[in-house]
Amino acid sequence: CPCLIYGAYIFLPFDAPLLPTISARLVYTLRCAAFATFPIMLGMIVSAISCLCSSALEPFGELHQEVEIHRTYVSQSVHLFILYFFNMAVLATYLPQELLKLIPLLTGLFAISRLIFWMSYAISRSFHAFGFSMTFLPLLAMLLWNLYGMFVLEPENLLS
Repeated sequence: CPCLIYGAYIFLPFDAPLLPTISARLVYTLRCAAFATFPIMLGMIVSAISCLCSSALEPFGELHQEVEIHRTYVSQSVHLFILYFFNMAVLATYLPQELLKLIPLLTGLFAISRLIFWMSYAISRSFHAFGFSMTFLPLLAMLLWNLYGMFVLEPENLLS
C-alpha cells in the first residue's frame, strides 16, 4: 500500500486545488468520498440481483452462500467506509496543502481494495485477507497519524 500510494503521488499528473479553509477541505473530502461508495453500491446491486435469482422462494428462509457472500461484503464495506470517511475528514484538517493530493489517492485505494476483497472473498474465504489488509492498514495508518496530529502536533487545538 505505501508503494502504491507513493507511486501514484509521484507519477499521477494532478494536484489538489488550493484549499485554505477547513470547511473547503471537508467539502473536498466529502466529494472524494462519494467515489468510494461505488463498490458499496455495486455490491448492493449484485446482492439484490442474487437474492432475486436465488432458488430460495421464502423471504425469511435460510440464505444461500452466494447471497450471504454479497451481504457480508456490503455490511463490512459500509462499516469500513464510515471509519475511513471520518479518518479522512480529520486527516484533511491536519495535512499541509501540498499533501492534500493524498485524499483522492486514499479514496481510490479504498475503492480498489474493496473490489479486490470482494473478488477474493467470492473465490475463497481464505484469500480475502489480502483485500482486507489493503483496506485496513491504510485506515490504521490514518488513525495513527490523526492521533499523532491531535496529541503531539497541535495539543492546544484538541477541542477547538
